[in-house]
Amino acid sequence: MTIFELALDFVNATIYFLSVATRVTYDYDPDDYPRFAVTVDVAVFTIRDDALQVLLIERGQEPFLGAWALPGGFVKIDEDLDRAAVRELAEETGLRAGPSHLEQLGSYGTPDRDPRMRVVSVAYWAIYAALPVLRGGGDAAAAVLTPVAEIERGSVRLAFDHERIVRDAVERTRSKLEYTAVAAKFCPPEFTIGQLRRVYEAVWSTRLDPGNFQRNVQESGAFEKRIEAGAAPRARRGRPAALWSVSESTVRAGRPEMPLERPPAKRRRAVRREPTKDES
Repeated sequence: MTIFELALDFVNATIYFLSVATRVTYDYDPDDYPRFAVTVDVAVFTIRDDALQVLLIERGQEPFLGAWALPGGFVKIDEDLDRAAVRELAEETGLRAGPSHLEQLGSYGTPDRDPRMRVVSVAYWAIYAALPVLRGGGDAAAAVLTPVAEIERGSVRLAFDHERIVRDAVERTRSKLEYTAVAAKFCPPEFTIGQLRRVYEAVWSTRLDPGNFQRNVQESGAFEKRIEAGAAPRARRGRPAALWSVSESTVRAGRPEMPLERPPAKRRRAVRREPTKDES
């Protein structure tokens, strides 16, 4: 045996030894554990008719055939979660363009949340500044926008635990408007103060004083004026409004210098009932 062959045998033996020494073994059998599916569900929000609206699909198959639900579906074995969310939106609603904002909301894994099998859902919430014509596809018979207020007051019932997901996503959106510039995701890249205020009013479900709102926006440092009023295009009669966008400092830092506080919920005044004749 030549020196070269000896050296080659030594190298091969060394490689084999290292592979055995570093090989990881797992002291368990995967079949000992129950298997379950993973799905994604997406709460898509937009502003239409000065109201916060959520995208729903009509289920085209069991379970909950004909019921309203969030777009979503099963994650493929070789698929990233974010990619699964975007794919399901495209398949069930026709939305080919990505959202202006997509964020993971949380996980929902109540054992009986899906009557078919054990299913854990990773929920997302997304924002579209504008939506094209929607169409149902895949497992969805139809796709429509629904005012969030109708779900919150119980006028529209949702399949699975999707009402809980919508409520959680709405509260996340409302909270984020206080300490980020995410409200701008509902608007075109450049927007007027009036457009921005209508976003806050729609999401927070309240009316804001225009003067106070503009002052709070300027003090927050989250937004900056891009085009002065005189140079902005005239959309209506009267003086054209200035155009704004998210400030560079907020883009870098991820949050404004000062938060925009959400107004406290208005308490309903108790109605005093006059006593009847029999009670007097």
